[in-house]
Amino acid sequence: MADVRIEGISKQYAGRSILSGLSLSLDDGECFTLLGPSGCGKTVLLRLLAGFETPDSSSIAIGGKVVANAATGLLIPPDQRGLGVVFQDYAVWPHMNVFDNVAYPLKLAKTDSAALRERTLRTVGLVGLDGLEARMPSQLSGGQQQRVALACALVSEPHLLLLDEPLNNLDANLREEMRFEIKALQRKLGITILYATHDQEIALGISDRLAVIDEHGALRQIGAPEEVYEHPGDDFVFRFLGIANFLPVRRDGESLYIGGSMAAWVGPPPDKAGVQLSAGFRPSDVLLYRDRNEHDGLPGIVRRASFLGAQVDYLIDIAGTLIRAALPSHECLARQLLFVQGDRCRAGLTSVQWFAGDIVASTQA
Repeated sequence: MADVRIEGISKQYAGRSILSGLSLSLDDGECFTLLGPSGCGKTVLLRLLAGFETPDSSSIAIGGKVVANAATGLLIPPDQRGLGVVFQDYAVWPHMNVFDNVAYPLKLAKTDSAALRERTLRTVGLVGLDGLEARMPSQLSGGQQQRVALACALVSEPHLLLLDEPLNNLDANLREEMRFEIKALQRKLGITILYATHDQEIALGISDRLAVIDEHGALRQIGAPEEVYEHPGDDFVFRFLGIANFLPVRRDGESLYIGGSMAAWVGPPPDKAGVQLSAGFRPSDVLLYRDRNEHDGLPGIVRRASFLGAQVDYLIDIAGTLIRAALPSHECLARQLLFVQGDRCRAGLTSVQWFAGDIVASTQA
């Protein structure tokens, strides 16, 4: 059993607050992701859970057992917390072969030789390294080295696995492959995983639940991936979960206009009150047309057209605001939507998230 309870945890370094009053609960057997920008405190939180750091305030409990309490000074050592840790730098011994790397935690625990061999070979097979037991790390690919690191963390049969950006150093194809394999392992073993990353694709793909953390270490939203993606709590969450477009919308009586222009808003109606609003949407929410009347979309001018293989990426000027649109290449070809710079178009929106105020999107260009 490895439910986790973090109650109002705080941590400072040289007077700078990294985490302040953060509370978090993980259920036994779930894959929970901490998603946030670099420097937001994800690694610090994992180090506190692992026992490598001491909290400045409050407590941490794993499986119903308090492992750290700032008030009493309690600090259970890392090797007594029943957890495994994998970092992004692989952390494998270069002078040991695969078998010896994976077996090393069991040797430290003085496991008898028969059990050590059986558990090591079983774990090596579990991560897909059968037949590579005698290879040295230098003879392995980056993905295989990361599998060794994962096996080292799993061989002790932990109840909780902490993963700190473990796929960062892999290429895109290997990241995708390992992401699926980690999720499959979690389901097969039934262990609890706390995964820290800044990569929203990994977070959305691997998580049962995720927590979005801002640059100040504050929790902005917790929920299932589809819930957080479809119903972001604020513009930070919306922006962090993918490319975000924001169009300023002004309410004047019963009418809606784009920004400070007299161009009428044509799209889903606002679900928020206020004079100044922002319509948030993804590039994939944009439908482009060549010849439509004023009721079929917003008038725009193509400022950039980029063919990216499977899709075409457009940068479009709508009443002075630049937005991104992404259309499948086959659709552009079939519907004659291969625009070039300077072309006029109309943009329809299939989905909009409404936010109060005039929000500037840093991801538009």
